[in-house]
Amino acid sequence: MPLPLPFLSRAPRIALVRLQGTITPRPGFGGGMSLASVAPALDRAFGLKRAAAVFLVINSPGGSPVQSSLIAGHIRRLAEEKKLPVVACVEDAAASGGYWIACAADEIVADPASILGSIGVIAAGFGFEGAMQRLGIERRMHTAGREKSFLDPFGPERPEDIARLETLLQELHEEFRGWVRTRRGERLKAPAEELFTGRFWPGRRAVELGLADRLGDAAGEAKRRFGSKARLVPIGGRRPSLLRRLLPGLSAEALIAAAEERAAWARLGL
Repeated sequence: MPLPLPFLSRAPRIALVRLQGTITPRPGFGGGMSLASVAPALDRAFGLKRAAAVFLVINSPGGSPVQSSLIAGHIRRLAEEKKLPVVACVEDAAASGGYWIACAADEIVADPASILGSIGVIAAGFGFEGAMQRLGIERRMHTAGREKSFLDPFGPERPEDIARLETLLQELHEEFRGWVRTRRGERLKAPAEELFTGRFWPGRRAVELGLADRLGDAAGEAKRRFGSKARLVPIGGRRPSLLRRLLPGLSAEALIAAAEERAAWARLGL
């Protein structure tokens, strides 16, 4: 009796890419993602021979709107080029920028306890004006261009800066809303006044609202779509350099990034 040869198997193959962590232009030692960090894995996933689909396992509280848009756009270009269906499988969260990326998929599945939504934009910072005064430190800054200085943390907030920030946030929010409307279309089952406030929901409620299509996970969805013989093929990112693997992430930048990531998850209660 001839032995089965794995490379001759005709079982459906599904490329699986994990997209996890906060979304940031400069992922640190602790993780996170940007277009530069995830594009190689996405390229390999969509280039997998005899692939029947690409599954994106998403676990992100959000982050940079620019990187979210770039990653989502890259996914759509690859999907259209390779003519492959894309399914987003949400684990703990696809919130804010994480949901932006999830909407790049043709369908979204989630666990009943997953967190989805947070369709909004946030800006936060600190003000050190009082500390500067107590320490007797004088702020010296000179600009060419009356709007060059913006939300200086060492000076009082100016009404014109706040108005400018609010306009910027509203414009970014409209980009986010427009993307969700384009990708989810008539599947959205609640008015904009409910969906686009920045609120988030557990998976079961997200399905009822049309933010997700069904409850499930990657393994179950693969079998539902392609049968019991369907094979998930994990596609990893590039292996970090030896130096990055050996060095502990204890730089000031790494600690700040870790604190920001913790704050992003905390906004979801996770």
